[in-house]
Amino acid sequence: MRLVAITGGIGSGKSIVARIVQVMGFAVYDCDSRARKLMNESDQVHRQLVEAFGQEIYLDDGTLNRQHLSALAFGNDTVLTRLNSIVHPATATDMLAWAREQEKRGAQVAFVETALLRTAKLDLLVDEVWHVTAPSSTRVPRVMQRSGLTAQQVQERITSQAVEEAIAPGEHVIVNDDKAAVLPQVIQLLSTINQTEK
Repeated sequence: MRLVAITGGIGSGKSIVARIVQVMGFAVYDCDSRARKLMNESDQVHRQLVEAFGQEIYLDDGTLNRQHLSALAFGNDTVLTRLNSIVHPATATDMLAWAREQEKRGAQVAFVETALLRTAKLDLLVDEVWHVTAPSSTRVPRVMQRSGLTAQQVQERITSQAVEEAIAPGEHVIVNDDKAAVLPQVIQLLSTINQTEK
């Protein structure tokens, strides 16, 4: 089975591409939602987070105290590195188990949606990368509209993801700038995969 990553910086529109392939019948592993699920439901991740950040990391009902965690991690590289060292490996393990399940079901291609392809070292686990791009002038208003962040805050997040913004050799680029049609680009890349599989 071929495992394809859909990645791109904040506001690039990678989720739109993920939804397109999902509607077309392909399975998609959403790293963000699965990571949140693991932090709430995995005993191992729960234990590691409590050991690293204290019991306050969880609410009385046992769910992750996201507001507290965000406050701890914001602007603190040490905390963020520790958090990533717990969550990223757990997510990668979960993703590989999910991929094996898709293969058992007969899937020839499956997708992984992630904003942190390189940071989480998922680029080492996939066969192909689709990198969704859009100019900052398009991305900033998109994120402002959905998040309530200021233009400066969005731009800071874009800048902080510089390692993820770079397009590596061999990655396929999908332009999602509200001008170029996305669907034909997706269909073209899928046809390339099908030819490879043959």
